[in-house]
Amino acid sequence: MPKAIAKKRARADARQGKKPSTQAGEFVREEMHAFKRGSGNVKSRKQAIAIGLSEARRAGVKMGAPKRGASTEVRRHAARDTAIGQGRAKPSPTRSRGAKKAARTRARRGGR
Repeated sequence: MPKAIAKKRARADARQGKKPSTQAGEFVREEMHAFKRGSGNVKSRKQAIAIGLSEARRAGVKMGAPKRGASTEVRRHAARDTAIGQGRAKPSPTRSRGAKKAARTRARRGGR
């Protein structure tokens, strides 16, 4: 779940006419800070970037799915996140529930 400050910074970047990758950088930045603190659901730097980009798409940043160098599964997830961000699809309640449960389990075990 992206913090309000990341959304606010991304919107400010959009108003200034900056590229979508710069806007998404605010969400990635937030995830990297969580990773460095040891909080959140992030296990690696690559995962922090992936989660940040996913949150950016879901927040409405106009980023498309990657065209090259990504598996079809990654492209499909990215397209779904974009649709959710633009209001064309609703987030899956089953997936949300599973993610929350996994986060609670990880927190209880005390690991990343």
